[in-house]
Amino acid sequence: MQERIAVIFDFDDTLGADSTTGFLQQAGLQNIDAFWKEVGGLMAEDWDPVPAYLNHMVTAAKDGRIQPITKQDLQAWGKDVPLFDGVEDVFPHLRRIAKEANPRVTLEFYLISSGIGDVLRHTRIAHEFTDIWASEFNFDAHGNATTPRKIISFTDKTRYIFQVQKGIIGQASRGKPFAVNKKLSSEQLRIPLNQMVFVGDGYTDIPCFSLIKQQGGIPIAVYDQKHTEKWGNAFQFVADGRVSNLHSANYQEGSDLTNFLSMAVRSLAERIAVSASSYQG
Repeated sequence: MQERIAVIFDFDDTLGADSTTGFLQQAGLQNIDAFWKEVGGLMAEDWDPVPAYLNHMVTAAKDGRIQPITKQDLQAWGKDVPLFDGVEDVFPHLRRIAKEANPRVTLEFYLISSGIGDVLRHTRIAHEFTDIWASEFNFDAHGNATTPRKIISFTDKTRYIFQVQKGIIGQASRGKPFAVNKKLSSEQLRIPLNQMVFVGDGYTDIPCFSLIKQQGGIPIAVYDQKHTEKWGNAFQFVADGRVSNLHSANYQEGSDLTNFLSMAVRSLAERIAVSASSYQG
């Protein structure tokens, strides 16, 4: 009996403001709207969204619109990325809820994002995650970003949910892209999909929402109160039946989102306790 729960988060507009836009502004980009419009133009030419924005960042650096993109600058920005209210406190809060409901259960947190890994691995909350998967740049001998090295978007994200399920996590799992295809029995799975919560905000999260819901887990959509233009997109996830609930991205204690996350974790922990009792009996 697997007595573990996974709460899996997206990052941008889920746990904090858009980290890529923030980096571009800090790197000197004068017209952020024009940049994203140009990315949209690439998408109209049949580029996928994530390689489009990563490649266009490299182009902007070559054109002199932003300073060269270095690993050090990305990591430094990660330390300053603004987080939504209450985010730093929600992790210990949910761990307490899980232990109160079932002292035997282990609660783990994961991050699966289309954002830039060198940024996200250096945020103030990076230490809370058992593992982090994100898009990556390749760097030349001078330390400047040249090309995307890893793309995570849409169904790519579900790959990492299956890695959580099968326990293909941590440094030992790196450089083994085909390990996720290994067939395991239900008893060998580290965390079943119905013991997962997925929290996201955007179109790249739809495959994860659908997978988690179909398998009996709990998908939750959030929206940033400051970006009303995105509210309609978030509500559509509810209208389409893709998520269990929709909340403002406010993680302060007592907020609707934190209350719902607490109820979700408590429910899963109690369900595991009942299943374990039946399994042992």
